[in-house]
Amino acid sequence: MAVATTAELAEQDTRRLERYRRVTYRSFMLASLGFLGPGLAALVGSYAAGDLAGPLALAGLAGLGVLFACYLWLVRTGLDGGAPRRALVVSGAVTAALTALLLADPLFSVVPVFWVSAVALTPMSRTRIAALCGGTGAVCGVFGTLGAERLYPGHTMPWFGVLPILVAVYTAACALVAFLNRYQRGTWELHQQAYAGRDALARLAVTEERLRFSRDLHDLLGHSLSLIAVKSELAMRLAEADPGRAGAEMSDVRRAARDALREVRAAVHGYRAVELDAELAGVRAVLEAAGVRCEVGDLPDGLAPEVRSVLAWVIREGATNVIKHSEARRCAVTVVRRDRSVVLEMVNDGVRAAADPRTGPRTGSGLAGLAERVAVHGGEITSGPHGRTGFLLRAAVPLPREGGPAGGPGASPAPDALPAGRTA
Repeated sequence: MAVATTAELAEQDTRRLERYRRVTYRSFMLASLGFLGPGLAALVGSYAAGDLAGPLALAGLAGLGVLFACYLWLVRTGLDGGAPRRALVVSGAVTAALTALLLADPLFSVVPVFWVSAVALTPMSRTRIAALCGGTGAVCGVFGTLGAERLYPGHTMPWFGVLPILVAVYTAACALVAFLNRYQRGTWELHQQAYAGRDALARLAVTEERLRFSRDLHDLLGHSLSLIAVKSELAMRLAEADPGRAGAEMSDVRRAARDALREVRAAVHGYRAVELDAELAGVRAVLEAAGVRCEVGDLPDGLAPEVRSVLAWVIREGATNVIKHSEARRCAVTVVRRDRSVVLEMVNDGVRAAADPRTGPRTGSGLAGLAERVAVHGGEITSGPHGRTGFLLRAAVPLPREGGPAGGPGASPAPDALPAGRTA
């Protein structure tokens, strides 16, 4: 039986979000090759051509290593909420120093552009992004113009013609990478919001169900309790003057109380009716959340609704005992047909060492009420040690006869009936 529990669904969502986070980070790490590769090529080429001295080449190599670390720092903190000012200042200083190497090779122009792409991941206004792109483009344009004058002294265009073109090109490049990275950040935020929204919807559903239950109870009991209060007060006034009328009023009070009790029991019976598949899913979710591995076998086909309901209550109480009264790390649930009955077994490995050997492990007082519920349907509950550190809870429920409920004629009580020995 493949039943996806709430815990499994939540775990799938968490794995999906974590996988997308890793993919996002790795994509930015891969993008860092866009400035590391050209930067290293420019260092080697400038040193080989004699345009860059050895100490400056080593300083540039160290600067690329520092900028790579700063780039990853900006990406990580930017996606997690925003880079601190210290990261922006340190990375900006290193980028400015490397931008000066445009005097030796134009390939160093990719360094400031990639720095802008990482800074743009930090939430900021459009005005600040425009200022960032414009400032970076201006600095790169100045160094690029000086580098062109130094590396290509024979070109015919004057510097005041080269400068605006380079500033515009660098500014446009910075604006493009900033737009692309902010778009990717927006996609990452949508994934985070969707993940948080699922949890919020689950809490909202629980809250709405509680409100609905409270409204239903108010509608059921409001009129009846008001009638009981009025008639009781009237009976008190008539107790001495007209005892017969007072008795009649108290009879009405008793009738109203019984009607209210019957209506409440009928309503609660509808709320408390549990489905076996849903209960198995819920129990697995609770146990796994508590660190207990839960294994559930296949359910037999064709079980009557009343039998499935009884088995669901047994599973619920058994799971409660596992959590409250054991130190289990594994719990196995099996349901099989045997002759004219269905047998459910819950085995866990969490018997506490401190349990009294004469009385066995604690199982909680809920099993007593559960045994009465199962006995109403003609079944029985047994429990006891299983192996060295295990505990077994077994419930045997007879299958319903043809044309009758489980346990034979009269075994299924009316909604307002109580088991023998129990009072309202």
